[in-house]
Amino acid sequence: MGFLFRWLLRLASAAILLSLLAVLVVYYLGSRSLPDYDKALAVSGITGDIEIVRDNSNVPHILAQSDRDAFFGLGYVHAQDRLWQMTLLRRTVQGRLSEVFGTRTVETDKLLRRLDLYPLAVQSVEAQDARTRDALDAYARGVNARIDEINADSLGRGAPEFFLFNAPIAPWQPADSIAIVKLMALQLSGHLGDEVLRARTSLQLPDEDRLADILPDIPGQGLAALPEYSALFPAGARFAAATPAQDRPALWPVPRRGLAGASNAWAADPTRSASGGTLLANDPHLGFTAPAIWYLARLQLSSGGVIGGTIPGVPAIMLGRSEDLGWGITSSYLDDQDLYIEELNPDNPEQYRTPEGFKAFRTRRSIIEIKDAAPITITLRWTDNGPVLPGTRFDLASITPEGHVVSLAWTALSGRDTSISAAIGLMHAHDVEEALALSEGYVAPSQNLTLADNETIALKTIGAMPRRDAAHQSQGRLPSPGWIEANRWQGMLPFSANPEFLSPSGGIVGNTNNKVVDRPFPMHVSFEWGDSQRVMRWQGLMQGREVHTRDSFIEAQLDTVSFTARSLLPLIGADLWFTGEAAPEGTPERQRQRALDLLANWNGEMNEHLPEPLIYAAWLRALQDRLIRDDLGPLADEFDHVEPLFIERVFRDVDGASAWCDIIRSAAEESCTDISRLALDDALVWIGENFGTALESLRWGDAHQATHDHPVLGEVPVLRYFVNIRQSTSGGDNTLQRGRTSGQDPMPFQNVHGAGYRGVYDFADPDSSVFINSTGQSGHFLSRHYDDLGELWRRGEYIPMSLDIDLARAAAVGVTRLTTD
Repeated sequence: MGFLFRWLLRLASAAILLSLLAVLVVYYLGSRSLPDYDKALAVSGITGDIEIVRDNSNVPHILAQSDRDAFFGLGYVHAQDRLWQMTLLRRTVQGRLSEVFGTRTVETDKLLRRLDLYPLAVQSVEAQDARTRDALDAYARGVNARIDEINADSLGRGAPEFFLFNAPIAPWQPADSIAIVKLMALQLSGHLGDEVLRARTSLQLPDEDRLADILPDIPGQGLAALPEYSALFPAGARFAAATPAQDRPALWPVPRRGLAGASNAWAADPTRSASGGTLLANDPHLGFTAPAIWYLARLQLSSGGVIGGTIPGVPAIMLGRSEDLGWGITSSYLDDQDLYIEELNPDNPEQYRTPEGFKAFRTRRSIIEIKDAAPITITLRWTDNGPVLPGTRFDLASITPEGHVVSLAWTALSGRDTSISAAIGLMHAHDVEEALALSEGYVAPSQNLTLADNETIALKTIGAMPRRDAAHQSQGRLPSPGWIEANRWQGMLPFSANPEFLSPSGGIVGNTNNKVVDRPFPMHVSFEWGDSQRVMRWQGLMQGREVHTRDSFIEAQLDTVSFTARSLLPLIGADLWFTGEAAPEGTPERQRQRALDLLANWNGEMNEHLPEPLIYAAWLRALQDRLIRDDLGPLADEFDHVEPLFIERVFRDVDGASAWCDIIRSAAEESCTDISRLALDDALVWIGENFGTALESLRWGDAHQATHDHPVLGEVPVLRYFVNIRQSTSGGDNTLQRGRTSGQDPMPFQNVHGAGYRGVYDFADPDSSVFINSTGQSGHFLSRHYDDLGELWRRGEYIPMSLDIDLARAAAVGVTRLTTD
C-alpha cells in the first residue's frame, strides 16, 4: 500500500509540475509579443527620425518631421498594439476568414464575397487625392515595419492569437485601410434589415393602422402611407413560408436590428459657454468588443497636432480635435440601402428583367479556401441595382416571390469611394468652413458630423444620399420591383441637399440619432431614425442652463435618467398603483404591490445599484411580448427591444391601437390594464427565477453588464476569463449614457452596444479636454493596458486629451525612436 501511495504521489507531483511547466511555456510564448515601448529601432521607408511618446495611459504621441512619417508612426503603433484586430478586420472584409477558422465562417465569407467590398476598395485607391495616397502608403509601410520586426526578432508572431490560429500575415496594402472603412459602413447600416422586417410584418399584418403601431414613424410631418407589401407584385404572387430563425454565423459583421450605429454629439458656441469658448462632446456607439474598436492617438502634422480616436487599420483621427477644430460623429440613419426584387427570365434563369427587357447577370466565380475542408466555389451575381443576395440570409426567402431574387443597392458599393480622403483632410482643417468643404468627399457610412472651431459650431450630414424618384412605389421602405424605372436610383443628390445647421441662433447644436429634418420624400433623408427618446432628455439638459461648461457636457454625456421610464410608467400603471388593501404576504399580489411601490418612488434613473431599473425593464419587455405575440406569432421574436412609441400608441389608443391589448384567441375581451397587470406578474416571475424574490436587493448592474468580449476567444473555456471584460454598468436603451441591451434570452439585459469612446473638448482651454475608450489601448490580453481604461470608463471618468508633449513625457510608459536605417 505504501509503495502504491508513493507512486501516486510521484505521478500527481509530476502532473502538477508538467502543468506548471506548460503554463510557463504558454506564458513565455504569449509574452514574447508584448511590445517594448522604450527602445530605438532602425527602419526603412522614413525620411527622418520619429519619436513616439506613450503617456501614462499608453496613448502614443507621434512626433515626426513630415506628415508621411507621422502616418508611418501611426501604422507602426497600430500594429504594435492591435495587429490581431487589424488582420481579423482585413480577413473579414476580404471574405477569407475560413482559411483560418474553417467551416464555421463560410457563410460570413460568402456574404462578403457577394458584396465585393474588397475589390471595390482596391479600385478606390486611385480615386484618392495625392495627400491621402501618400498617407495610405506611409501607413502601410509603418504596419509592415512592425511585421518585419516581429519576424526578424521572433516576437511571438505579434499576438497570442497567432499561436492559436495559423493566420499568416500578408503585407499591409493601402486598399486594406479603405476596405476597413467599407466594413465599418456595413456594421453601421441597418436599412436592409428594416426593409425585410417591414415587409414580413406587412404580410402578417395587412391592417395599415396596426403596421403603423408596431413600426411607428417618428412624430412629424412629411411622412407617407405605404402600400401593402403584397400589393407591389402581381395578384397571386406566392411567398415562401417564414423560415425558422437561423443562427448567426461566426464573426458575422451585419448587426442585428437595433444594434447598428448610434451615438451622441453636441456643441455650444461662445454665447452658450461659461468660458467664452466653444464646447463639443461626442460618444459614438458601437458593439462592444475586447479590445474596443477605438484606439486613442496623437499625431503631429504639418498643419498642427491632432488627437482623438482612430480605428486600427485606418490612418486617420476619425473623431477628435486639433488646436483649432473639434469634430464628432453620430450615425445619421440616412437611407443608403434599398432592396430590389428581381424577376428571373422563366426561360433563362441567368437573366433578370429590366425596364428594357431581360438582361444577363454580371457574374464572376470566386473560390473560398477552407481550413481542414475542400474549397468551395460560388458564383457572384450582380444586377444594375447591385449584388444578388442569398435567400438563406436576412429572411429574404420569406419576402421573395417565387421566380425572383433580391439585389441590394448601397452607397458603399462604389469603386470611387473617397471617404478616407475626406477623413484625412478633416485632420488638416482649421475651421468649420474648411471642414465642411472637405467633408463633401465622404461617401459611406453616412454620419452626422458635428464641428466646433474657436467661434463657430455646425452639424452636417455627410455621405452620399441616393436620388430617388418621387414616384418610387415603396419610397425605399420596402423591397420594390427592380424592373420598374421609378424604383431605381437616379444617381446621388448634390452635397448641398444634405441637412446642414451652421451657427444656429440658439447657440447649441446636437444629435442623438434623432430625426433632424422634416422634409417630404424623396428629400426626406430617412423614414427610420435611431432615437425618439434620448433627444427629449438632451433637450431638457441643454436648455436647462443658460451657459454650459466642460463639466456640464460631461454630466449630460453620463446622464442615466430615462425619459422613456418617466413617460411610460404613468401610462401602463395608471390603474395599478392603488388597488385597495394590502395583499397577504407571500402572494403574487403582494409582490406586485411591492414592485409598484418601488416604481412609484423612482425618478427614472437607470443606476446600476438600484432595483427599479430591472423591474421596469423586465415589465416593459414582458408587456410588449404579451401585446404582440398572439398577432405576430414567431415573428414577435424579431421585436426583441421595446419600442416606446408602440407602447404609447397602445395605451393612448392612437388610431385604435388599444386593439393590441385584446388576446385574439380568448373569449373574453382583455383591457390594456389587464395585459399590463399580467405582464408585471410575468416580469416578477422571471426576476425571481433569475435574480431572486427580494426586490429591494436587486441590482440593475447585475443584469446590465457591459460585455466587452473577445470576438474569437470569448467563448473558449478557461480562456474567456482572461480575454473578456465584464463590468456592471448604468444606463439603458433610452438614456444618454446609452447601454443598449442584447434583447436575447437568456440574458436580455446585457449591455452589448454603447459608447466605446467618449470625448469632451473645451476650446477656451483646449488642453483641459478629456477622452477615454472603454477597454484599454492594447489588444494583448497579457498587457496591463488591455483593460486599464475600462474601470475608469465604467465609473464615468476620463483621461487628459492634451497636445502638450511635456505632459505626455512627464509620466511616459515608454519612448520609441524610429530612425532611418
